[in-house]
Formats: sequence, structure tokens, C-alpha cells
Amino acid sequence: MGTTYCLSANQALCCLLLAAGCGAALGRVAPMNWTRGAAVTAQSNPQTVKEKKKMGKPVVHFEIGCRDTAKTQAFYGQLFDWDITQAGPAANINTGADGINGHITALGHEPHNYVTVYVQVDDLQAYLDKATALGGKTLVKPVPIPTGKFAWLADPDGNIIGLLQPKQ
Repeated sequence: MGTTYCLSANQALCCLLLAAGCGAALGRVAPMNWTRGAAVTAQSNPQTVKEKKKMGKPVVHFEIGCRDTAKTQAFYGQLFDWDITQAGPAANINTGADGINGHITALGHEPHNYVTVYVQVDDLQAYLDKATALGGKTLVKPVPIPTGKFAWLADPDGNIIGLLQPKQ
């Protein structure tokens, strides 16, 4: 668990591509109301205000890491009929009208095979600190991208989770 990932210029470009993909997804995701069920007023349900405070953070993007992007693009494109478009060293994935979009990339170093979801948060550092307090670890410190910032953390078992903080 003592691994820290450094980004090369090529990987930074992948991050920019991530930003482009997330920007489109965030434009679609951010305005949505994430409450479950029908809208309820605080008067009709006194727990509504409390429940809104406890609502989770949405998954807004995903990334598939691999060694061979062409092979991986072909696999997922044919398997799920995803529209995958090469964009520099990464490939943007359009999963469909109701899906969360993502990208495929080869970092050029470990980890080679991974799937990471990106969770939208309002304060990257606060969530990285909270993850550390809960037994996790920061893998990639906040990195600025055109649509905001992102970071990677590892949970106590080493699973990689991305955090995305959109520009305000």
C-alpha cells in the first residue's frame, strides 16, 4: 500500500481527456435531483431535510485501465455496443443516453488492469483526509484539470476510487 503514482506528460493528457469526458457528464448529472422516490416537502415528511443531508455523492465517471487500448476498446465496444472514440492516448466511452460515460487508458506503469469510478465531491482534500482517517490512503493528490480537480484514493483493501471536484 506504499505506492504513490506520478503522472507523466502522457498521463496528464489522459487526465485532460478525463476532464473533457467528465465535463459532458457533469453537465448532464449535476442539475439532477438525486433524492429517491417522489419529491416530498419537509412539512409532509419531517425526515426529508435530515435525509437530504445524508444523501451520498454521485458516481459521475469511470475509467478502465489496460495494457492494450485497441484490444480493450474492441472488447468493450463489441460487448456493450459502446461508442468509443480515440482521443490522444486515451479513448472516450459514450455508454448511451442514460449511462455514465468514461474512458479507457493505458498508464504505462502499474496499475495496468483496473476499473475506477469517480465520485463527485465538493472538497477533494476533505474527502482524502476523511478516507485516511477511515483507513484509506491518498494515491494521487489533487490534480487540476479544465473542469475542476481530481484525485485517487485507495480504500483499506487497496481498491482505487477517483474523486472529482468540479469547478465552481
